[in-house]
Amino acid sequence: MNLLNLIGLLSGLALFLYGISLMGDGLSKVAGDSLQKVLYQLTSNPFKGILLGIVVTALIQSSSATSVMAIGFVNSGLMQFTEAVSIILGSIVGTSITGWIVSLSSLELGDGILMIFSTTFITGVLAIVGICLYKFSKKPTNNHIGAILLGLAVLMFGMNAMSSAVTPLRENEAFLNLLTKFSNPFLGILVGIVFTAVIQSSAAAVGILQALSMTGSLSFAETYPIILGIAVGGALPVLLSAMGASLNARRTALVHLISDVLGALFCGLVFYTLNAIHPFSFMTATMNPVRVAALNTVFRIVTVLFLTPLIGVMGKMACYFIKETEERPQVEPGDWDLLDERFLRQPAIAIEQSRIVVYSMAAHVRENLDKALSLLHGYSEEGFQEVQELEETVDHYEDKIGTYLVKVSAAELTTRQNEDLYQFLHAITDLERISDHATNISENAKEIHDKDIQLSRDAVHELDVMQDAVREVLDLALRSLTEQDEKSAHMVEPLEELIDDLSDEMKHRHIDRLQKGICTLQHGFVFNDLITNLERISDHCSNLAIAMIELEQDAFDTHDYVESLMGRKDEEFAKYFRFFKEKYRLTE
Repeated sequence: MNLLNLIGLLSGLALFLYGISLMGDGLSKVAGDSLQKVLYQLTSNPFKGILLGIVVTALIQSSSATSVMAIGFVNSGLMQFTEAVSIILGSIVGTSITGWIVSLSSLELGDGILMIFSTTFITGVLAIVGICLYKFSKKPTNNHIGAILLGLAVLMFGMNAMSSAVTPLRENEAFLNLLTKFSNPFLGILVGIVFTAVIQSSAAAVGILQALSMTGSLSFAETYPIILGIAVGGALPVLLSAMGASLNARRTALVHLISDVLGALFCGLVFYTLNAIHPFSFMTATMNPVRVAALNTVFRIVTVLFLTPLIGVMGKMACYFIKETEERPQVEPGDWDLLDERFLRQPAIAIEQSRIVVYSMAAHVRENLDKALSLLHGYSEEGFQEVQELEETVDHYEDKIGTYLVKVSAAELTTRQNEDLYQFLHAITDLERISDHATNISENAKEIHDKDIQLSRDAVHELDVMQDAVREVLDLALRSLTEQDEKSAHMVEPLEELIDDLSDEMKHRHIDRLQKGICTLQHGFVFNDLITNLERISDHCSNLAIAMIELEQDAFDTHDYVESLMGRKDEEFAKYFRFFKEKYRLTE
């Protein structure tokens, strides 16, 4: 092989890898959220997990990507270690689908009408239709379909380039002598492992093997051990992806290697033992792309059939090699692990993970406000410290979620995913501000306790009314956020306006008490601070509800929406306002 042939082989390999990536990304986007969320449907049934692993891997054209997603779920605590094993077994079979697609490049059906079924013709049609859909269609779905067709065309073109580059090798005596050495099982397996580990793709390694088979120089005896080695080498990218992950996530990655090694050992030992007892006549059979694809698929199916009853055993092996250790305690309490960067290549999953963490942040904010308000009725240093700690936790939530969402935004998102991203980014800011005001309320409670400030009976009653109203407006806002409840969202603004009115009225009432000498100026400062913090909380609740309504109505100008709402004061708004006004009256 001269330099030109070598360049041709490498460029063909580059096109082949790019084609797989382009096609897999396109398939993933066309399938949409349903594909990327399908792993959530896993039950304890290992057969369902295997089937899901096969389907997802066949669609995204990467067993490594499927395994990395499974590792991400385990790392996030959303999937049990043993459940992920069945998905990994499914990915072992799913990755063999690529070989059948590649085998299309070997179809050459002659001249005449049959020419339309030739690889050259099919590749050309795929490329032309693909580029038209990809570049000229305004529909995102058509763009993704175009990417799939282009990816398939590039893959087949790369396969043809590799085939052409290695064609001269059929006359090369040194190459033919080298191939005969691969019939040695140990050497063939080692070559498969090393080669796959280098190019980081078992599908590409099988593709190159298929290209070599088109020279007519590759026999079954030389192909089989390389196929075994390719399976083992494909575990390296998965192992690398688990670096820095949790204990069970690392064990999950190790199971991928264990399953590949056990599968290769089982199939190798059984096959070569039987061959030693009664030599198989097909060992010298000449391989072609279709036969290579078939051999790869049969080997992987046998592997999964053999390993399925051993799922528990493989789990114990992983636990033995990666032992339980006293892990460093988490400094920042929270469910940050859900925001796993392994999901950034699967935006639908990343968005869903973010949703879970945003909702968790909302629950912490609700808890913080409850604890802060409870201090007004029974102050304790322990309760005060709990509020401060919860505030720190909420701040960490905002930082972690915000950073993660910025990374997610770099991916190509659907319209709905962009809307969710918009809502989450706005929500975490308002939630963090609500927690800030809860902290301010706890400090007001501390001041009242430390200075032994005795508020008047009327002031206490008014604050109780205001607190109840704020609790309800927060409940409505959080329900609109976490349950996407538009009815609750529409109830927030009338209650928020009532709280504004309550705030104004309470301040006027307090001035009257000051003038009558019922309250002191010192009382006034604390009382006004409490009213201001409660009123600001309702403002942020309004922001949460409005963001939800904007998404439902495809209106993204908050100022215009509020102006329209306040100017309209429609029947629904007036009905809710009257209801809340009757419910939260300052006069006993």
